[in-house]
Amino acid sequence: MSSNLDLDLAGTVPPAGCTVRALVPDQDLEAAYDVYSADQLEDSGVIAIERADLLADWARPSMDTRADTIGVWRGDRLVAAAEVSRRGTRAEGAVHPDARGAGIGTWLASWVEARATALGSATIGQSVPQGSAAHRLFAARPGYRHAHTAWILELPDGAQVPDRALPDGYRIRTSETESDHRAAHDVIERAFGEWANRPPEPYEDWVPGTVERPGYAPWQLRVVEHDGVIVGACFTVVDDLACGYVDQLAVAREHRGRGLAQALLADGFRGAREHGATRSELSTDTRTGALDLYLKVGMQVSNTWVHLVTDLPRPSA
Repeated sequence: MSSNLDLDLAGTVPPAGCTVRALVPDQDLEAAYDVYSADQLEDSGVIAIERADLLADWARPSMDTRADTIGVWRGDRLVAAAEVSRRGTRAEGAVHPDARGAGIGTWLASWVEARATALGSATIGQSVPQGSAAHRLFAARPGYRHAHTAWILELPDGAQVPDRALPDGYRIRTSETESDHRAAHDVIERAFGEWANRPPEPYEDWVPGTVERPGYAPWQLRVVEHDGVIVGACFTVVDDLACGYVDQLAVAREHRGRGLAQALLADGFRGAREHGATRSELSTDTRTGALDLYLKVGMQVSNTWVHLVTDLPRPSA
C-alpha cells in the first residue's frame, strides 16, 4: 500500500503499524471526511468542513491528487490525511482523535513540507484551531511562526444583518453567465490579492469551489453592478447542517466606503435563509481588516483559528 514516492517525500518510513498511499477521490471521500470532521469536532467543538469542500479541492486543475494528497491507514481504516494545494503554499491535515499520540501528526507535517518543497514553494502553512493538538504540534516544531489569526463569526439566534440601501447607480443581482462569473472572480481576486503573501488563484482553480461546487445554484453568487460593471461579489453556501455561510465577499477598492459590503452580506444571508439556512456564519482574518464591520452589524466571534507557516526547504531531521 505504500509507495516509494510517498516514503521518499516524507524522508521517513510511516508510523509503526501504518501504511500510506495517495487518496483516491472516488473511493476515499467518506473516509477522508470522517477524519477531517472528527479532528475538527474534537479540537473546536464544530465541524467546519463538508464533503463538497474536499471534492472542490481535489477538482482543482492545479492539484494532482496522486501526488498532492496522502492517507495513513491502520489496517483497512483511514486514520489520518493531508493535502498540499495552492502551488505548495497551503496544507490541510488531520489525525483522527482515536489515532493521536502515535507520531502520525509529525509524520504528516514532514510529508507536507517535503511535498511543498518538491513543488518549489518557498513556504508552507496550515490553519488550525487555536489551542488544538495541531496548534501545539506546529508551535513546538522548529521553524514555524504565526502568520495570521482567523475568526469564525455567527449571528445570534433570530438576528439579521441590517439591510443597507445602495447608492444611486448600483444594483445587486445574480451572476448569470460565465462572463459574470469571470468578472466576479476578478473582483474577488483583486481584493484578496491585497493581502500580504497570498498566492493568486486562477479562475480555473476558483470555479471548482464556487460555480462548479457540488450542488451549486445560481442564487449563491450575487454581484453588485455599477454602470454595467461588476464591482462587488458575494458567494454563499448552505451546508449540511443548515448553516448559511458567506464564503467569499469582496468589493473593488474604488467602490468601498459606500455600504456595498454590508448590502451584499445582508443579501447573502437572506438568500441562505430562503434556501433552508437556520444559522448564519462567515470567517475573516487579520489580513482583511473586516472584523470591525462584522462586529458592527451584530455578528459574534464563535471560534478562533491560527495560521502557522514555515520556510522551505527545511533542514533534514
